[in-house]
Parts: sequence; C-alpha cells; structure tokens
Amino acid sequence: MRKLLLLTTVVLVGLVFIARLFYLQVYNNSAYSIFEDNAIRKVYNYPKRGYVYDRNGKLLVANQPSYDVMVIPREVEPMDSSDLTEFCRLLKITEEEYTKKLKRATRYSPRLPSPFVPQLSKKDYAVLQEKMRKFEGFYIQKRSLRSYQTTIGANVLGDIAEVNRRIIAKQPYYKLGDLIGNQGVEKTYETTLRGVKGIKFIQKDRFNKNIGPYKDGIYDTLPKPGKNITITIDARLQAYGELLMRNKRGGIIAIEPNSGEILAMISGPSYNPNLLVGRERSGNFKKLYNDSISKPLFDRGLQAMYPPGSPFKTLNALIALQEGVVTTEERFSCAMGYKYGNRKMGCHAHKSPANMNIGIYESCNAYFANIYRRIIDKYESPAEGMDNWSKHIKSFGLGNYLNNDLAVGQPGKVPNAATYNKGYGKNKWYTTFTISNAIGQGEVLATPIQLANMAAAIGNRGYYYTPHIIKNIEGDTVPSQYTTPKYTTIDKKHFEPVVQGMFDVYNKGTAKSLQIKDIEICGKTGTAENYAIIDNVKTQLTDHSIFVAFAPKDNPKIAIAVFVENGYYGSRFAGRMASLMIERYLKGEISRPDMENFVLRYSLEHEYEKPYLVKSFGINKQTKLVPIDDQEFQNIMKLKSEIPKS
Repeated sequence: MRKLLLLTTVVLVGLVFIARLFYLQVYNNSAYSIFEDNAIRKVYNYPKRGYVYDRNGKLLVANQPSYDVMVIPREVEPMDSSDLTEFCRLLKITEEEYTKKLKRATRYSPRLPSPFVPQLSKKDYAVLQEKMRKFEGFYIQKRSLRSYQTTIGANVLGDIAEVNRRIIAKQPYYKLGDLIGNQGVEKTYETTLRGVKGIKFIQKDRFNKNIGPYKDGIYDTLPKPGKNITITIDARLQAYGELLMRNKRGGIIAIEPNSGEILAMISGPSYNPNLLVGRERSGNFKKLYNDSISKPLFDRGLQAMYPPGSPFKTLNALIALQEGVVTTEERFSCAMGYKYGNRKMGCHAHKSPANMNIGIYESCNAYFANIYRRIIDKYESPAEGMDNWSKHIKSFGLGNYLNNDLAVGQPGKVPNAATYNKGYGKNKWYTTFTISNAIGQGEVLATPIQLANMAAAIGNRGYYYTPHIIKNIEGDTVPSQYTTPKYTTIDKKHFEPVVQGMFDVYNKGTAKSLQIKDIEICGKTGTAENYAIIDNVKTQLTDHSIFVAFAPKDNPKIAIAVFVENGYYGSRFAGRMASLMIERYLKGEISRPDMENFVLRYSLEHEYEKPYLVKSFGINKQTKLVPIDDQEFQNIMKLKSEIPKS
C-alpha cells in the first residue's frame, strides 16, 4: 500500500510539472522578459548629461564624476564587527546608519540594486575601490554629477535630484537612485539633457554568483549621451543683474523683443548653484527650503504676482485709442487726484489739464481714471465693458502662463465681469467699483515676466514672441511656438503716441534723472501699494518700486521689467536698475557710476527684517536709506570687476 501511495505521488507530481511546462510553452502568450528574469543581473551604465551654454557660448554647466555605493540586500553577507567598523569608516557613516540604510534598501527590494551611499567623491572612491571585494552584496556604480562653471543663475539653471517613488511610478524609465532635473532648465529639458541609459545583462549561477555576460552580451546596450543645449541667457547681464539685486528682494526679466529670447532672469535673493551638488546637497537644500523669510527658492521673476502699478496705464491708453473713446490731445483736469462719489483717488502735483502724452510721462492718475471709465462705459452694461477690456489686456500676455518653456510660473490675474459678479452680485456693481484697475492696482496682478513681455509688445508696436529660454538644441530645432509672433488686439497705428509718452518719461517725466547718453530709452515708472497683515491688522508698508522699459525707441533690442519689493517709488531703485541693465547690455559698460553706486551701496534688508509702518500717502511714506558697510561694498565692487564686459 505504501509503495502504491509513493508511486501515485511521484506520478502526480510529474504530471503537474509536465502540464505546467506544456502550458508555458503552448498556451502561455506572455512574452519572456529579460528584465524580469531573476537569474540575470541588470547593471545600468549612465550617460553623460548634456552641457548647458549661454547665448554667447560660455559653458555654464558641465559634469564631474561621482560614484554610488549600490546594494543588493539578499546578497549581503553578515560582517564581523571589525569588517563592519571598517566599512562604515570608509563610507563615513555610523553603524546605526548602516542598519537603517540596509533596511530601507530591503523594503524597496531584496533582489534589486538600490543606492546605499550615493555620490562618493573621487578621493573616497579611490580608497574604497580596493576593498570592495571584501563586502558581498555591495558594488560601486559610476555616474556623473553636475559641475557648475558659474556662481550665478541658480533659478535659471536649476539642479538635479534623486527621484522619489512618485516619479518612478509615473515614469518607469527611472529607478531608485536615478537623478532627474529638479528646477530650471534641468527640469524643463530633462529628456533632452539626460540621454539614454545603457545596460549590461550579467548571468548568475544557482549560488547567485556572477558568471559572465548573458549570451555573450548580445542584448547589452551602450549609453546615449544627452544633447548639449544653448540657452538664451546672457551670463554677463545675468551676473550684473544679480549684483544689482544684492541686499534686495524682487525680480528682473530682460527679453529680446524681436525673438522673445530671455536675456536675463534674476530673482533676489539668489544662491550659489554649487550648493546643490554632491553629498551636501540634502542639507543645503533643506536650509534654502526652510528659509521662509527671504525664500531663495521662490523665483520672484516668474512666480511673484504683484500689482503692476503705473506701467499698466500704458495698456489703458492703448485700449482707449483702440476703442475710440479718447483722442491723444483731449485733456482732463487733475486737482491732486480724481474724485468719484465721496471718494478720491490721489495723485501727485503736476501740470494740468493733461493730454495722453502728459498723462503718461507725468503718470497722472486722474487722466487714466477718466479714460478707463470711458472704456467700460462705452458698452450697454459695465459687465460687457469689463469683458471687452479684459480681452484687450489678456492679448498682451497678462493673466496666463504665456505657454513658455520655464519650469515654474504664475498666471497673474486679469479681472472680468465674472470676478465682480462673484464679489458684488450679478449686475450689482458699477465702473467706479473697479476704478483701481485704471492705475494697475485693484484686482490686477502680474508677474515680472508678464510685464517685460508687455513692454516687448509695446516696443514691437503690437506683437510679441512667447518668452523662452531655449536658443539651440544640439541636432534639433527650437519649437515653432517660440518663433511665431502673437498679435495683440490693438492696431499698430495706436502705438506711436504711447511709445512717445514712454520716451518722454525719460526726457521730461518721472525718469528724467535716469537718462543714459546716446540711448533712446522708453520707460514707465511705477509705485505699487504694499500691504501686509500684522497682528490681524491690514497694515500699509513701504511701496514696491516698479519700472518697465525698452530700448532703443525704434527696433528695440531689449525690453525689461524690474520689481523691487519695498523699494518705494519707481525711479528710486527699479528705474535705476533698469537703466543700468539696458546700458550694460547695449554698450557693455556703464556711464552712470552715480546710479550704479547708489543701487549697490544701499540695502533694503532693514525693510524686510521688520515691517516699516506707513502712516499716510505722502512724505511720511518715504523710507530711510541704509548703506551697507564698507567691507561689503568692497566685496560687491570686486564681484563687479570680475564680470566680463564683452
């Protein structure tokens, strides 16, 4: 009986094996995957990441060798105390960290490799390499890290960081320990820069030991290096702009109007991109991320939404001409402001009555309040007029993301009828409810890049190219969306009076002290009210300083927007900085050291350290100037001398 039971068991087991083999070979349609074969080890060979150059061919980002200690947990052999101590010493970790890292790798996968200690230096690798044979289950994988050939443009260039599980789940190309573009052009052009990983398949025996290439390496692939890219940034102008923004907060965007190429993209305060490279990256990133006061990782040129202030008046002038509600010579009186009902929109002293030219170069609030009311009230209802006005404003690129190739951004805000219907109720509001839009306050918000794009559209007399940062991709072409002009809703014939008004801002208006010899600059100063909630009370702080400009007047080569937080009036800081940036770009040198020394000498850090309370509109709003110490000024001047002129 026992013999029969044994024979039956053997026959049944054999039949099960035969049936399974028959199924796998005849009926199973799933394809064999070498990647799922546990008897084959996969070793990735990482490609060289593409280089990044500025518009003049200056190398900004290269590569440097780095070495990751990888682990396959199930292949790790127990170590005696002396070997464990030696291994931890070589890796510069504690035994507690060793245990924690091994558990983490095991949770990811006992049989798949994962990084144990990433990004060893060349020196540490040289010491460790000779002794790796002693530590079963560990091996060294070579890859490259970024090597920044500059200390500027951190917000432009971005950085690379280790992928997380969320990224891996969405993009199977990446494995635990892989690096991916995290910010800036590294993020936007990740697939271009990263290249394609190569792979080697290693056959293992039944003892899990490597015995050589699988099928003599016929399935192995070589890595494909990433493509080099040239970005539109002028590194010299970028460096100069960052110098001007030192000890201040704000954003500067400079654009080439006839192409939409971004010449400079400054966010202040900034940081050295080299801080986010190597084993120190994690700690440095944490410090930058947790700095909730100055927010160095927050790109103010692209993400900060501010009231656009008086530069916005130029759009209202263009819309009024397009809608035919005013002529360039029609005049409006200004008695230190504009009265509506029981309220008054204040204004500074200037010649009155004002026509369009005077209204622009003197920045008359009353003039623009009058023409704004006419724009809205032309239609049967405020709602219809508001929607028409909103359509015109958005045609200049405000109120949207611009569809550019930048890693971050904000849409700003352009109100329409729905905005006020929601706030006041349908058909329960009037034009005067929205009168602040006349002077770029109220519900209107814009980012510095939108204001620079607006200036470019005015300089081009009615069209713009989508602002972008890519100039050239190795072996490829720039997408057509960046080379196709976008037209505003304003006819070309209406731009000349506004351009002349902006030109007269420099000749006889609010920026007459900022003139640059031999350069015809068209600009517009701006002062935006600045409020903060302090102890649950809405408190007015020092105004923001704003300036937009383009130059030369005809066929402009540069359009710029400068926004300096708490900088007070437009020509105080932003106007000076814009003029200096324009001259530096067009001439390669500075002829107004008085303006330059003012910007570099004075700091606004005191404004950010403690809110400077403002009592009323007028002289009480003026902030005190606080100079930096002589040593800091000498350091700044040294940095200035290191910026190439050409």
